[in-house]
Amino acid sequence: MKKLGIKISLVFIWVSLANQAFAQTPGLLDGANWITYAIIGLVGFIALFFVIQVADSFLAMQAKTVGVDTEAVNVSIFPKWNEIVGTSNQPSFLKGQEVKKLRKGHDILLEGEAKGVVQNISVRSFAVQPQNFIGMSPIPKLVVEIGQKVQAGEELFFDKKRPEIKYVAPVSGEIVAINRAAKRAINEVVILSDAEITYKVFPAFDLENSSREELVHYLLESGAWTMLRQRPFDLVAESDVVPRDIFISTFDSAPLAPDSNVLVAGREKSFQKGLDVLNKLTNGKVYLGLNGRQLPSPAFRDAQGVEKVYFKGKHPAGNVGVQIHHIKPISAKDKVWTLDVQGVITLGALFLENRFDASRIVALTGAELKEPKYVKTYIGANISELLKDNLANDHIRIISGDVLSGKQKSEKQFLNYYDDQVTVIEEGDDYELFGWLLPLAPRPSISNTFPNFLFPEQKFKANTNTHGEKRAFVVTTDYEQVMPMDILVQPLMKAIMTNDLERMEGLGLLELTEEDVALCEFVCTSKMPLQQLLREGLEAIREQS
Repeated sequence: MKKLGIKISLVFIWVSLANQAFAQTPGLLDGANWITYAIIGLVGFIALFFVIQVADSFLAMQAKTVGVDTEAVNVSIFPKWNEIVGTSNQPSFLKGQEVKKLRKGHDILLEGEAKGVVQNISVRSFAVQPQNFIGMSPIPKLVVEIGQKVQAGEELFFDKKRPEIKYVAPVSGEIVAINRAAKRAINEVVILSDAEITYKVFPAFDLENSSREELVHYLLESGAWTMLRQRPFDLVAESDVVPRDIFISTFDSAPLAPDSNVLVAGREKSFQKGLDVLNKLTNGKVYLGLNGRQLPSPAFRDAQGVEKVYFKGKHPAGNVGVQIHHIKPISAKDKVWTLDVQGVITLGALFLENRFDASRIVALTGAELKEPKYVKTYIGANISELLKDNLANDHIRIISGDVLSGKQKSEKQFLNYYDDQVTVIEEGDDYELFGWLLPLAPRPSISNTFPNFLFPEQKFKANTNTHGEKRAFVVTTDYEQVMPMDILVQPLMKAIMTNDLERMEGLGLLELTEEDVALCEFVCTSKMPLQQLLREGLEAIREQS
């Protein structure tokens, strides 16, 4: 603002000097006056435009402070083009719906998207991995031993800090291994499944006439409680907490993420029953985040007993953390719960079928697969069996989850508890000669150094090469381009690095989990491990609480 004022003052001074010079030159007075008036008019127009723009910005800021949704309502002095011409570019299914339009974000388009019908696949080995549950003791209390037979839904172990929460078997079979890491920490409880899965049968539960306390106890005993995750910190939900609200994102915008319409197909009744259960667990609302860029399944559009909000924008629009931020942000004292679509289905199936149904539709994705596809399996499936005879080559990296926030796995390991996607991409251990100077190979990027912006629908065959090492934490605007939340990522990360707990909390740390900053890490010029830093900050605050 100061710089513009100085520039305008300099223009006025220059106009005055020019006017005097022209006035002292015979025959040029008329021309000088014309030029002077034109320049004064131009300067006046610029100054007026500047004042209007400032007023418009202040108007938008004030509207946000009083709770006006500036994405849904135009509070600007200037009308939008569709208001002038009387047209709307919204698809018919969005008419009359609450829509949040996110202006920031970035879609990473990769080759290897799963398509087609869901296929059955033969997998015999499954594992439940204690490290998948944030905050759990490294050595939980085991209630099974090697050689023991279990049914699906039967308890395997519990956390010594919260013994009321049971972690149960996803399939029936024999306990064949209890794999340990350093200091005897338990990595995996491995089950060799039966050819035909048998289930522990739970008594029927009268949802309408039972109390919330009875419902909580039932969910804890069945193992279905582990589907509920609590923010802040992304822990398995605390059983003595009544959440302010519960949030479910019905779409995933991450690279190559599975289509939730495929995941819910044929299981619509279980999904709705799961929503009914969730309504009994909170005194607030159950919010459903729907995809505004693609027609959602009727299971989502017609869901009952929930508050539906559509989100239209690039990744990370599908992240439940982003949706919470735009619907009803988390304050320091709030606790909210989140679930994914298949977690809701597991809850519903428990009440419809009286069993813990850990079946999952998993998307096998990535350019290094012969056939990217959807397969039906169970929680914690063995990765080598999922990918059997489907790898295009052996120079690959296997990821449980998506390429942004997933975890690297070997073929002998198992799908993480909350993941419904396996991604296989080329290992990036080669070096590109003068790659920083001559960026010739196409790759996903937000930089206009690459001509990607000219081909917005182009898909890439990416590898894991970071094209550089960790370096000084430089200030850029890259995070702001892709973060659709009112959170300053760089100051937050610096507060974490200096262990400034008060500043961390004030900058919005408690609203975030790793997936919410994964895209920022992807675009980071400094190659900083933002997800790792974020978890360190969350753990530092959790230890103090």
